[in-house]
Amino acid sequence: METKIKILSVNISEKKGTIKKPISSINLTNVGVEGDAHSGPWNRMLSLLAAESINKFAKEANRNIEFGEFAENISTEGMLLHKSKPLDKFYNDNVELEVTQIGKKCHGTNCQIFQEIGNCVMPKEGIFARVLKQGEVKEGDEFVYEPRVIKTKIITLSDRAFEGIYKDKSGKIIEQRVKDFWDNNGRLSEINYTLIPDNEEKLKAAINEAVNSNFDFIFTTGGTGIGPKDITPDVVKPMFDKEIPGIMDLIRMKYGAEKPAALISRSVAGLIGKSLVYCLPGSTKAVNEYMDEILKTVEHSLYMIHQLDLH
Repeated sequence: METKIKILSVNISEKKGTIKKPISSINLTNVGVEGDAHSGPWNRMLSLLAAESINKFAKEANRNIEFGEFAENISTEGMLLHKSKPLDKFYNDNVELEVTQIGKKCHGTNCQIFQEIGNCVMPKEGIFARVLKQGEVKEGDEFVYEPRVIKTKIITLSDRAFEGIYKDKSGKIIEQRVKDFWDNNGRLSEINYTLIPDNEEKLKAAINEAVNSNFDFIFTTGGTGIGPKDITPDVVKPMFDKEIPGIMDLIRMKYGAEKPAALISRSVAGLIGKSLVYCLPGSTKAVNEYMDEILKTVEHSLYMIHQLDLH
């Protein structure tokens, strides 16, 4: 069931750090709200705040809070906006917004809002978005909320597993680790699994298909050693638009210090289009070790690719 939110007010101000005033409608351009001080080619070109957050603060402050007093461009009703995530979307027939940031640093006494009210809810519960589709927004309009689904493709290379001699365990470990990670981070995820033989053309085809289908992450397992059938890095590395050597170098050194055999792995990582690709070894133990390190970086990497400055 889709979530809809109602627009209760649209608001603008000519100066930053000041209270915004409600107006009949706003025009969203590719840099935010036309005529608003916060518009510009940055993460916070457009701000939204839920009436649920405003009303909670008003009760705590024991005074009425008008729409725009927290400098939000759009005041809404229907969901707690700060429960959304970067890259989620809000849209209707006229406009489309993509969430870029949840909350912000409070400017404290340098901010008129803080001076007049004594506190501010925006730093914790306001959200910011960029405009993907330009158009008009006015009081009474509705947005549909669409959470971003993180898409992961898993490709296992193994002649014997493909022939049914044994079951693939490594690919399934990656699948479970990825699912658990996004579940624990409150993200929706979609995972697609493919088992192929150690074949160059099938590997290329599987990766190209995943890239063309807009998968955010592609994991391969198997074929990273130095045996005659270990082809994965040789096939995948030339496909990279950008290589990311640091993560694999770290893993080799970290585990190779105690188990020198780990240094023989030729695992690689890189970017093809907007898809992050990680080529892992085939052993279950190695897969878990690699995932321990890779999962620490995936969310930040995803934001970097989509030009979100969330350091």
